[in-house]
Amino acid sequence: MCQLLGVSARKPVSAAFALQGFLLRGGETDQHADGWGIGYYQGEHARMLREARAAAHSGLALRIREQQIRSRNFIVHVRKATRGGIAERNCHPFRRELWGRSWLFAHNGDLGSALPWSHGLFQPIGETDSERAFCLLLNQLVDHFGLRRPPDDVLDAAISAAADRLAQHGSFNFLLSDGNRLYARCATQLFHVERRYPFAQVELIDCAQQIDLARHNHLDDRISVIATQPLTRGENWQAFAPGELKVFERGAERNIRTALETRPLIYA
Repeated sequence: MCQLLGVSARKPVSAAFALQGFLLRGGETDQHADGWGIGYYQGEHARMLREARAAAHSGLALRIREQQIRSRNFIVHVRKATRGGIAERNCHPFRRELWGRSWLFAHNGDLGSALPWSHGLFQPIGETDSERAFCLLLNQLVDHFGLRRPPDDVLDAAISAAADRLAQHGSFNFLLSDGNRLYARCATQLFHVERRYPFAQVELIDCAQQIDLARHNHLDDRISVIATQPLTRGENWQAFAPGELKVFERGAERNIRTALETRPLIYA
């Protein structure tokens, strides 16, 4: 299986400290050595870098950490290949354009060979079940709402319903973002922590590095970090419930309406 890392922040932040520990899981402190990728937003547009090699031994991954990239939303992934060969096209996150915004998606799990093929506007480029699921989800949204984005609460409910349908095929932990909102769904294992005043001093689990968050954040900063497994000691990481979908915006968790008020979503 793979591992996921997501960050949602009130203001643009650097994810360098989290990356220092998380990317070691790509071939050093864990066995996810078949590729890695990072997606982040600059305005409405997503930037993405992917590489079909172990993140822990990647010069590119090291440069990304050193650049101190700042964004309000990050999605990061280290891959252990299950479906699809070791190639850049099969590395997460995946990116598509919908409703004038870039969407990023990364998945941890196995949805099986019975996952339907996508027959709509969005088609996979690689061979992974993950990218196919992403395309299926976006095609369902287009079939349901057309080319005009619905209100956030309606969209949240639609994504929740679509995710539940796709999860019938197997394990579906994922991160999804349009640059404003970050969706995180747990099937088997996912944790999150919210960082706000008073900030703590924390230590990475994967290496002997500490940071005093109070020295690097302002009083009004608010950051939510989501990960397959906790990244730090000294913080109160909260486990998702199996099947739970959470949405984060500007560092805070938002409520999701669970019931659709319009017709049910169906596969294209």
